[in-house]
Amino acid sequence: MADWTIATSGDTAALTHAAAGYWAPRTWSGRGVAIAEVDLPAFEKGLGEVLKLPVYWLARARRGDAAVWSPPRYDPDDEFVYLTGPCRTDTPDPGYRPASTFDIDLVHLRGLRIRIAAYRARS
Repeated sequence: MADWTIATSGDTAALTHAAAGYWAPRTWSGRGVAIAEVDLPAFEKGLGEVLKLPVYWLARARRGDAAVWSPPRYDPDDEFVYLTGPCRTDTPDPGYRPASTFDIDLVHLRGLRIRIAAYRARS
């Protein structure tokens, strides 16, 4: 998980990827996230580690679990996997933009991990 760092604060996880430029994750604040397909295994592993933390379970108990992520869609032209769901950045620009850091409420991480695991199992 060398390329990903996930920090928690309150009920939020801040996900940071080391890549800059083209291979940085792409976010559409409040609408979705795109991860380079080659980064999915490390990303999934990182999500799994966060799901083991007490802070995740406390957030889930307070807010319930919401399945709000779309099935992943691979775009062979750019080699990214796109998911519609509740991620956010500090800049709510329209469209997908490279963002090395984005936030997701802890309660939504499990649903994201399930979608990614299912996608990887099919691939």
